[in-house]
Amino acid sequence: MPFALDNITVNIRGRKLCYALLIVALATITGCAPMPHFGQSLAFAPLPSGPPGTVRAPSATPNVVGKPVVRAQNGAYGPSTFGSQPGQPGTAPPTYTQPGYPSAGAQNVYPQQGAAPPNYAPQAYPPQGYPAGGAPNPYPQNTAPAPGQQPYTGAEMLPPGAVQQAPGMVGPGPMGLDPGLAPIQNPMELPDNFADIEAFVEEARTGRFMFGVGVNSDAGVTGQITVDERNFDITKIPTSWADWVNGTAFRGAGQGFRIEALPGSQVQRYMMTFTEPYLFDSKISLNVSAFFFDRAYNDWQEQRLGGRVAFGYRLTHDLSLSAGLRAESVDVHSPRVNNVPELNAALGTNQLYSGSLTLSHDTRDSSFAPTEGHLLSMTVEQAFGSFSYPRAEVDYRRYHMLRQRPDGSGRHTLSYSLRAGFTGSDTPIYENYYAGGFSTLRGFDFRGASPKVNTVTVGGEFRFLGSVEYLFPLTADDMLQGVVFVDYGTVEEKIEINQEDFRVAPGFGLRIKVPALGPAPLALDLAFPVAMEDTDDKRLFSFFIGLNR
Repeated sequence: MPFALDNITVNIRGRKLCYALLIVALATITGCAPMPHFGQSLAFAPLPSGPPGTVRAPSATPNVVGKPVVRAQNGAYGPSTFGSQPGQPGTAPPTYTQPGYPSAGAQNVYPQQGAAPPNYAPQAYPPQGYPAGGAPNPYPQNTAPAPGQQPYTGAEMLPPGAVQQAPGMVGPGPMGLDPGLAPIQNPMELPDNFADIEAFVEEARTGRFMFGVGVNSDAGVTGQITVDERNFDITKIPTSWADWVNGTAFRGAGQGFRIEALPGSQVQRYMMTFTEPYLFDSKISLNVSAFFFDRAYNDWQEQRLGGRVAFGYRLTHDLSLSAGLRAESVDVHSPRVNNVPELNAALGTNQLYSGSLTLSHDTRDSSFAPTEGHLLSMTVEQAFGSFSYPRAEVDYRRYHMLRQRPDGSGRHTLSYSLRAGFTGSDTPIYENYYAGGFSTLRGFDFRGASPKVNTVTVGGEFRFLGSVEYLFPLTADDMLQGVVFVDYGTVEEKIEINQEDFRVAPGFGLRIKVPALGPAPLALDLAFPVAMEDTDDKRLFSFFIGLNR
């Protein structure tokens, strides 16, 4: 019975025909028949229909770690420069169809890049992520790098645009596989020490409106009205009233905006601040503020109107650098006496401009209530305008957590701080250094531990302050804490330290947390000066709201 195959006529009769058909069938099923090369004529058979760009593979195929498989490639059908994981027993190779290519009437093409020798005996090849007794590899592993490839150990990540090649190789390969065509990545098997994490998040409130009344020994009675938005967007201008109602006006860019009004009996302050944490999507931050300040001191009245611009850059997680510019109009008026040259020189309206540079290293566990770490800040500044002078300051604070409860509460904290600063001889009286009060030297009145001329507090060009403090809990819920401390230091008219001018004031106090006042505790302290100047003004009791001085 004659028939044609590849233009060759074969005469098969009787029982020989059955043997020939059986051999052809077995060769087709097992895949041992020679694969056609690119350019050879192919016999087309219809494939299951499906949308372009889909992957068709039996669901029984086990997951294999990190081996992509694309159309015209499969490790089970001979070594390929594309490379892949050997096929698993009882499965068919998956196919990949690109959009625009017809799927009906197409057959998978597997390049014959290295046929097995006639006498080859299959050896076991454990695929990645499977034991050594896994599926056998029908052909030996190709370990020689093809053109465009380099050795790949599997330990490092693939470079951008690279596609996984034959085991041990990485690179585009000699056939130039387009890296823009994403390979099919099988699901990754994670080691036993990995676990899935499910995160459920809900957007929190970013805006706050605060109203309150405060009192402290340094500034008297004050009110406070604050509008604070931490997710501000200066470019999102509202187009309708609905934008205000649904909360989308001026929101969404992660910027900060704050308006603060602080009217008081001795101090008034009004401030507006805008913060951009990532200026032009960079690591540079921007802070712009405008303010009006009015203060009634014992010897004169002072008003300031101005603004500041500061740029910050975080060098490391703990180290940051900032540069700032400020411009102020300072009005000094209503002097108590008129026989002090330092005060008379500053009367009237003064123009003040300055540029500053600050380097900070901050490892504190909290900037609000630190218990561990340190803060080191160094600032240099040059002022000009009505007066011209340099200025430099150093601030160092260290915190040690001595003990705590097993749940992390009840912390005992030992802290100490050192602050030093000096300014030029042309510094006006309103920019001099002063000491005395809760924030500088407890046991003294506000600015009461400063140099005086004819009973007028004029301040000095040099200041050195230190403090040692031990904070400990008094109740199990930490709502009541005790503190013992020693404050010391001096303010000098020139850059020097005179023993007779050095002040020391030990004391103790309470920190009371009141839920209605927020997280800031009420600080009540008693201090007793043991070293002081005869002209100093004492205040044994001081009170404040907050932790940081």
